[in-house]
Amino acid sequence: MNISNRNAIELKNKNVIVIGLGKSGCGAAKLAHYLKANVFVSDQKNGIELEKNLSMMQSIGVDGEIEGHSEKIYDADLWVISPGVPQNAPIIVKAKERNIPIVGEIEFSSWFTSAPILAITGSNGKTTTAHALTEMCKTKETHGVLAGNVGIPFSEKVLEDLKAPDPKRIFILEISSFQMEFILHFQPLVSLFLNITPDHLDRYETMEEYESAKLNMIQNQSPDDMIVFNADDPCFENRFDKYPSIKIPFSLYKKENVIFSVNQSKIYTQENDKLIYLNEIALPGKHNLSNLLGAATVAHFMHIPNKHIEKIMATFTGVPHRLEPVVTLQGVDYVNDSKATNIDSVKVALDSFNKSIILILGGQYKGGNFKELLPHANNIKAVLAYGQAHQTIETALGDAVRLHTFDNLKDAVSKSQLLASPGDIVLLSPGCASFDQFDNFEHRGDLFKQWVSQLEEQK
Repeated sequence: MNISNRNAIELKNKNVIVIGLGKSGCGAAKLAHYLKANVFVSDQKNGIELEKNLSMMQSIGVDGEIEGHSEKIYDADLWVISPGVPQNAPIIVKAKERNIPIVGEIEFSSWFTSAPILAITGSNGKTTTAHALTEMCKTKETHGVLAGNVGIPFSEKVLEDLKAPDPKRIFILEISSFQMEFILHFQPLVSLFLNITPDHLDRYETMEEYESAKLNMIQNQSPDDMIVFNADDPCFENRFDKYPSIKIPFSLYKKENVIFSVNQSKIYTQENDKLIYLNEIALPGKHNLSNLLGAATVAHFMHIPNKHIEKIMATFTGVPHRLEPVVTLQGVDYVNDSKATNIDSVKVALDSFNKSIILILGGQYKGGNFKELLPHANNIKAVLAYGQAHQTIETALGDAVRLHTFDNLKDAVSKSQLLASPGDIVLLSPGCASFDQFDNFEHRGDLFKQWVSQLEEQK
């Protein structure tokens, strides 16, 4: 199947194989099925959720398999792969040898919409920024919809628009490096870069390889498209020079070429008019102020009125699993930061509080050095390290902090109650992936909240 010309791609009666039967795989399969392709889904894993997903696929006429890939997957005109499948997986190597075109779900979905795409990437802050920008883009003139690496498949939203077209649609996509490994035509109108710090070094051999995957997001942008970037991150200095897109910075400190500037009391516009006083912004933290500036800059170029941008800044309180207050028990605040899946996210969390912290770290180690937490550890009362990474954490932090290790998160939560005193914070900020014990970071955060609620019931 020739996919070199985006406008000439035709799926009718083509054999489309979807590898991976999670949310994005199901979304891609439904979209391909709607477009009259012969769809087959395949996942090497098993489990109740995958069994449900396969049953749902079969109910709409899509056949498939779980618990392993059969030779059926190579009878293909096109593969659409889920982001969890790495580029060097044996099945990928074999498919390439057979000249089967391979694309990711984001790339695949983008073929079937002409609506503007605002794509957001970065090591930290993507989810918060994507949600804030989506709210900013919900006006009478712009109908913003969120999708991508937030648990909402892009393919699902594209299919909804194919069934009920909306001429005012704007797609806001949170983009991970994994989703950019297999792209060909993907072309956002605006690409927003928040930051790049070490992450996913269990998947990428070097930081350069990780950064290169991120930068694939802009490889197809034209001189009419736009790159909005964080000028406070030295990683981006001169990084975009070779790309033809319009480059627009945002910054907490710099004034040159930015749309919105910041002083000690307010954010103000290029015309030196007040946008909003800092004490009126609902979401606390300097890192969130930076995220909001990035979102506001993109919204400005989508012709969103400043009054509406101001309103969202004053009312947007964040997203679940990112520094999410859970409950206060006997004077102890429990905070769910399950979205913190790398060490830099944990640093941000530690710097967000002035109280004594009992920090719960752990999960599936994905690279990075936990020793980097020590300069941010002044308020740490104890570290509770759990899961697959607990020995790595113990080795890195040594005697520098009071440290306890556990096989699982539930036991760490129970111990936290014994260690905490009134005025303390129990902070789940794992710095690791969730996949050693949970389906995803949301599953981990939801169970953390459930176990904390059980502590309340025991009182």
